[in-house]
Amino acid sequence: MQVDYDQFVTDRLDQLLRYATALTCDKHLAQDIVQDVLLRARQKWARIGALEVPYLYLKRMVTNDYLSWRRRRAAREVLTGHGGFDEVGPVVADHAERHAERDAMRALIAALPRKQRAAVVLRYYEDSSDEEIASVLKCSVGTVRSNISRALAKLRVQRSEQPEVLR
Repeated sequence: MQVDYDQFVTDRLDQLLRYATALTCDKHLAQDIVQDVLLRARQKWARIGALEVPYLYLKRMVTNDYLSWRRRRAAREVLTGHGGFDEVGPVVADHAERHAERDAMRALIAALPRKQRAAVVLRYYEDSSDEEIASVLKCSVGTVRSNISRALAKLRVQRSEQPEVLR
C-alpha cells in the first residue's frame, strides 16, 4: 500500500523533529536535518512510500544525515538554550528544576561519541529495539549493544562528576 507523502509528513513530522532534536541536542540543527531529509525523500517518495515502514526509512535518513561528515562541526556545538529536550522528556513539577535537568542531560549526551549518542537516543528516546537500531545505524545487533553499554558507562562516570542536579 502506497502511503501519501503529504499525509505522512502531517502524521510524522513531530516525531521526526523530536527524534532529530534528541539526536543533535540542537533544535535548529534538527530542523535543518529533517527539512533536508524530507526534501530528498519527496523526490523518491514513490519508492519510499511503498515500503512497509517508511518512517523507519526516514529515521535512518535523519540518522545518516546527522552522522555524515557535513554535519560533524555543527553537531559538536550544543546550544545552552532550553529548547530541544523540553518537548521530549516527562514534566517535572518545578519549572527551573526541569530546565536544569534538561540542560545537564543535554550536556552529558552531547559529550558522547556520535554513534553512541545515536544508539542511546534511539533506545531511550525512540524506544527502538536492538534490531531496529541496528537497521538504522547499519551495524550488527552486537555493535548496538556495545555502543549502548559504553555510552551508559560514560554517562554514569559523567553523572557522578555533575552537581546534585542529576543525582
